[in-house]
Amino acid sequence: METIFLYALVIVLFTISFFKDRAKTRAALKKAGKSIEGILPQLVVVLVLVSTILSLFDSGVISRLIGRDSGIVGFFGAALVGSVTLIPGFVAFPAAAELMAQGAGVLPIAAFVSTLMMVGILTFPMEQAYFGRTTALYRNILAFGFSLVAALVVGWVVGL
Repeated sequence: METIFLYALVIVLFTISFFKDRAKTRAALKKAGKSIEGILPQLVVVLVLVSTILSLFDSGVISRLIGRDSGIVGFFGAALVGSVTLIPGFVAFPAAAELMAQGAGVLPIAAFVSTLMMVGILTFPMEQAYFGRTTALYRNILAFGFSLVAALVVGWVVGL
């Protein structure tokens, strides 16, 4: 129901914008189209990867690896995978939701998403070039620790 409301709201606001200033509305649509062109390749690659993973591993395997009962191994395993994965946030959250629907636990998914957003193993060389080795290393270590704490807080809040 909320989705229908949001689409209706967008249509109403778009119509108002179009009648108020057609040139600006067209320019905005062109910008939006270019943004979609830039985002689409990343989105398709990640969707293919997630789909492949979900087709190779059934929900039982996903539950064993990162499910509620996977324990500390699933928690740290998901955190490590998140640390070395480079996925934009707008793709990570739907992928996390799909993994949870397939049996993944809240705690491992929270660890995965938080490390994914805050830790940058793949971007470390670039960070090192700009900030220096020590600063980049400290930033990533602190971000990893904070990600684990954030994941524990999320797990605790969801468990309330």
